[in-house]
Amino acid sequence: MKQTCRTAFMHSLPVMAGYIVLGIGFGLIAEENGYGILWALAMSLFIYAGSMQYVAVSLLTSGASLLSAALTTLMVNARHLFYGLSMIEPYRNAGKTKPYLIFALTDETYSLVCSGKAPEGVDFHRYSFLVSLFHHIYWITGSVIGAAVGTLLPFGTAGVEFAMTALFITVFVEQWKSTKNHLPAIIGVLASGICLIVFGPDNFLIPSMAAISCALIIGRRWMDIPGETEDNA
Repeated sequence: MKQTCRTAFMHSLPVMAGYIVLGIGFGLIAEENGYGILWALAMSLFIYAGSMQYVAVSLLTSGASLLSAALTTLMVNARHLFYGLSMIEPYRNAGKTKPYLIFALTDETYSLVCSGKAPEGVDFHRYSFLVSLFHHIYWITGSVIGAAVGTLLPFGTAGVEFAMTALFITVFVEQWKSTKNHLPAIIGVLASGICLIVFGPDNFLIPSMAAISCALIIGRRWMDIPGETEDNA
């Protein structure tokens, strides 16, 4: 267990740097809009949705309806539907930790567990649980720090939300460098670019995710895609 914990922690360190900074940004924005430390803590503990938490502050302050909030959440987090589909088999026998693994499957956590395999000598399900838990702790810590700093010091939040985009770019670059097969990444970029042009910046997310999924499913046997079984190789 010590080896698993140590391995998971070491692999989570790059995400820690990003999550604490992003969490601080969220905490600052929450505090600036009248939602203090307890609100930031509760949202990071129970929502834990990264970019959606930034959006949630705007929804709360604008008095958005429940339907509007639900549709916005679907649009912002639709990509997790596709993450989840690819993790059905890897998480099938996760036991009691399975609900939390599903809840805590963020973009950055997915990038570490999507292969369905853990480092040598480490149990995959324990490794996945600890990676998910460490990432969650980092996000909560950053959120609370940000809210506390916002309470004590005046702080301009203009441009803070771009930190989430920066982290996505960092994860993409790391994934690109860690694999020799760049075809899935190229498909993702091209599909997103085409859908952005066709549907516009407000409506391209779901069409692009659908296009990417279809392309990867159709070309799965020719690409090294996480979740592929030996029988399909």
